[in-house]
Amino acid sequence: MKQIFLALGLAITLSMSAYAADAEKKQETKKVCVDVQGKDGKPVMDPKTQKPKQDCKEVKVHQKHEGTKVPDKK
Repeated sequence: MKQIFLALGLAITLSMSAYAADAEKKQETKKVCVDVQGKDGKPVMDPKTQKPKQDCKEVKVHQKHEGTKVPDKK
């Protein structure tokens, strides 16, 4: 009987840790693209498409939390 409770407790513990790991991975991201510039400050053109070359990155979006104002000391 003790072995059944031990196995059940272990299974629940492992499933909760896997759930917590999935929750951390689901952060909101956004793609940010910036035109690549040469040494002279002009945008570098892609020879095939004749459009400016872009450098794109995935960036995490941080949530802004509102707080309460710290009261002034008298």
